[in-house]
Amino acid sequence: MKALLIALALTAAAGARAAPIDDLVMAAEMNDPRAVVALLLKGVDPNLADSRGRTALFTAVREGSQRALDSLLVAPQLQVDTVNADGETPLMIAAIRGSLPAVQALVKRGAAVNRKGWTPLHYACSGPDNGVAAFLIAQGAELNARSENGTTPLMMAARYGNADVVPMLLKAGAEPRAANEQELTAADFAQRSGRDKIAAELRRAMAERQRVAAEK
Repeated sequence: MKALLIALALTAAAGARAAPIDDLVMAAEMNDPRAVVALLLKGVDPNLADSRGRTALFTAVREGSQRALDSLLVAPQLQVDTVNADGETPLMIAAIRGSLPAVQALVKRGAAVNRKGWTPLHYACSGPDNGVAAFLIAQGAELNARSENGTTPLMMAARYGNADVVPMLLKAGAEPRAANEQELTAADFAQRSGRDKIAAELRRAMAERQRVAAEK
């Protein structure tokens, strides 16, 4: 009985210690900027995970809680480039959601636009976009960044993304002739997804790049 009481007491104490960060994550989920600020002023560490393993920053981005996100980003101790279990940064999550205001706020706060492997631009090109890819490129995102298996943002746009992103990437200078480890080009990605018009556009771009290269 004594051991049980001790265990219950320790559990209660742990719950009490976890409550402030749980409250902060909930405030982020509910898009409550006042509660976010109040908890930060009380000294709650915004980088901690709640009892469910969630952080306030990732929660705000995933839930589209822009006002709460803006309040979190004011915290000087906030680690904006922390990664989740899948190796993704908050900027990558915002990018694949097409959340331009969140992407802009994170970049302004200092989130890294370029990183090794999968990048925010890869993610932006895989989602609804809403101008995110163009913004990231304007901020210096590497157009032909390679993931671990050689995939480029153009390949992701060809297979998954908004059709308007492919011509935008090509105009910006993305290389349509690049191939991944399986020797697949962006045109192949588009063809495999049944996006015949995009595949044809990419093949025309490949031929034009090849022609220009041959003339040099």
